[in-house]
Amino acid sequence: MAEKISYNELYQKLFHYYGPQGWWPADSDFQMLISAILVQRTNWKNVALALDNLGKDVTAGTLIQMGEEELAEKIRPSGFYRMKAKKVKAWLNWFQKYDFQINQVKKADRDTLRHELLQVYGIGGETADAMMLYAFDKPGFIADNYAMRLFQRLGYSIPKTYDAFKTEVEASVPFDLDMHQEFHALIVEHGKQYCKKTPLCATCPLHAFCRTGKENTAQSQHA
Repeated sequence: MAEKISYNELYQKLFHYYGPQGWWPADSDFQMLISAILVQRTNWKNVALALDNLGKDVTAGTLIQMGEEELAEKIRPSGFYRMKAKKVKAWLNWFQKYDFQINQVKKADRDTLRHELLQVYGIGGETADAMMLYAFDKPGFIADNYAMRLFQRLGYSIPKTYDAFKTEVEASVPFDLDMHQEFHALIVEHGKQYCKKTPLCATCPLHAFCRTGKENTAQSQHA
């Protein structure tokens, strides 16, 4: 097989095919932050229902005063709602240290901020990186399942840990906020349209660069 497509070329191919995504799909930075927790182990449709229950004008001050049971009921559509209510509360307690001011958080050092977020109950690497990328203006690669599946199929040898995968990609692409925001959104869009659990290889715009796509095409021709 030909040499693997580079990360930068992959980004350019996806951007050319899908165009700018304008992510994250939320009405405000605060909604984005809450939804980064709510979207764990569910899809965006369910998150949108939970956000509707909370209301477009919901604030951190309102939520931190809300009882945990009431919060859980409002976010019930997102699934695992009692656990997620605890996570939201824990994150709000952290956010309160910054007086609920996103601009204050943005002033924090990137590595320090990520370390702080990872100490919060229910905030793992993917959630922390999403918050940092889309609300706190800190560039970084989100090494989620969509990315892992795509890069494996393209022929990359994926590091075993989330952070190792993240670090490897970050070392090979520009440290640019807009680029990282678009790259993640484009990978997710491609994962939803073509690079699904059962991929749609025949019409995929990356077919020419994809090991799995070529293997699937070869198998279908010999079937």
